Amino acid sequence: MAKARAIIKRRKSIENIRKITRTMELIATNRFRKALNRATEAEAFTRKIAELVADLGETSQEVTHPLLVRREPVRRALLLVLTSNRGLAGAYNGNVLRAAVGRLQDNQTAGTETSLEVAGKRGINYFRFRRTPADATYTQFEDRPQYEEVEALADKYIKMYVQGSIDRFDVAYTQFVSTARQVATVQTLLPITTADLGQATASVRQSPPATTAAAPPPTKGEPVPYEFLPDPQSILEEIVPVSFKVRLFKCFLDAAVSEQIARMVAMGGATKNADELVKSLTRQYNRARQSQITRELADIVGAAAALQ
Repeated sequence: MAKARAIIKRRKSIENIRKITRTMELIATNRFRKALNRATEAEAFTRKIAELVADLGETSQEVTHPLLVRREPVRRALLLVLTSNRGLAGAYNGNVLRAAVGRLQDNQTAGTETSLEVAGKRGINYFRFRRTPADATYTQFEDRPQYEEVEALADKYIKMYVQGSIDRFDVAYTQFVSTARQVATVQTLLPITTADLGQATASVRQSPPATTAAAPPPTKGEPVPYEFLPDPQSILEEIVPVSFKVRLFKCFLDAAVSEQIARMVAMGGATKNADELVKSLTRQYNRARQSQITRELADIVGAAAALQ
């Protein structure tokens, strides 16, 4: 009887855990949908402003912007790592941190002095455990990052790059490609290059319907003619910083979407494992109870036979 009671107690404990994991899965699903909607809404603006900056850069060769200037060799770099404040998200944080550590090691090998900034409690605790000092830490970015907060960070990075305090700015985050694929990557946002602008919006895209025919690949044609008013330099000074801010904000949105997907998948797997374990314990309990009843019947039959 003691064994059966132990099995019942364990099964009840697992059922309670299953309720928690199932609830967390539903919450992550709801947050994922909201985060995906925000990222999708921002994708069109990000794509268009990136295309505009790329076209302006190719059209007006006589003007330039400090954020477009590439500095070689890179002596000082800044790495921003985007992680989550909470765990139970599978390998989400681990993949980002491995990518960030790889970039730090590459910079150290190249002789590049690297400043580190970390967003998210998981990343902060990780680098504290590694005894890697961070110049700044942020914990206010949850699943709904605000553009005003990201813009304040972007203004700081722009000022540092223009003043020459850093020669390159990198972001380690999880890039959202689709609901089935998220990639931990390190992306260079400063200096801004035409190749970067071409890939600025590759992460947040929804798959077209099955009935929609694939569009033909774009062909490289004549440069788009622009009439500048008041002048190209003034326009670049306005639009290039905005492009950088939007791309940085998009990194935060991608990270928020990817975090919720990772947590949704992890909690879904935990719920499924709990269901299987409950079934297994139920079978064990049935066998234990059957064995106990068999022993009791055998005792009764034996006692009856002894009295005859």
